[in-house]
Amino acid sequence: MRVVDLFAGCGGLSLGFQLEGFEIVAAFEWWGAAVNCYSANFKHPVLKFDLTDTEAAITEIKKYEPDIIIGGPPCQDFSHAGKRIEAGRAELTESFANIIAGYMPNFFVKENVDRARNSHAYNHAREIFKNSGYGLTEIVLDASLCGTPQKRKRFICFGQKNANDNFALAKFEENLAKKPMTLRDYFGDSLGFEYYYRHPRNYSRRAIFSIDEPAPTMRGVNRPVPKGYPGHKNDACPVSDSLHALTTEERAKIQTFPDDFKWTGSKTDIEQMIGNAVPVNLARYVARTVISVAGEKENG
Repeated sequence: MRVVDLFAGCGGLSLGFQLEGFEIVAAFEWWGAAVNCYSANFKHPVLKFDLTDTEAAITEIKKYEPDIIIGGPPCQDFSHAGKRIEAGRAELTESFANIIAGYMPNFFVKENVDRARNSHAYNHAREIFKNSGYGLTEIVLDASLCGTPQKRKRFICFGQKNANDNFALAKFEENLAKKPMTLRDYFGDSLGFEYYYRHPRNYSRRAIFSIDEPAPTMRGVNRPVPKGYPGHKNDACPVSDSLHALTTEERAKIQTFPDDFKWTGSKTDIEQMIGNAVPVNLARYVARTVISVAGEKENG
């Protein structure tokens, strides 16, 4: 199936779908650093495009004749790391919905942080989807149960024209792993460390983790162990001078990007792109579910 990716970022969702055999025909993204990084890794066009202009976006998307539109409108206003105030970028959720309603693909996939499911912005977008005749399967997926060594929860809304709600719920659930994937499960003993530091949002949270558990969510910042870190009762080991802090490359690998993925831009931009990205293996899990449902539709 032909796919267009909106709010594509550096391409985690695109890469997952591409690896499962979808034909990505175009991507749309406004952040210049992400556009450049995406362009370095894919052969199809990526357009630097303001998707708040939904009429212009629909006109441009029609040129590519996608069967499915995928995308994750920026989620800072919904994220656990933010102030949890809906404003500004939350409007892009409505833009995504209006583009779907204007183009009417056979399928769409919208992803976001888990909290977005309860937002006013999503509830309004949901009304747009339903009024346009889409059946919706809505589910929060834990990436650690979908081939990713990271406890990262993402809300997935999978829409199909003229379908009943929850049409794909069983398919999403039936292939989930029985237990969370740890870093050791994914990397074996290749990492060269047993414990590592991941900077917390505040010191009331733990910061030291073991490779025998899933990693916490990779965020858009990456800092070394500060001299003033006091330690936390739930840390996996005591603070020491030899404690390993995750590198940029290790963070990308935990997001299940392949080793040959080309990261371009400043270190700050790259860290932000990694933190914003959909884990590639989670995207592949979603893509396989889409294939299963689309195959049934064709055969039916």
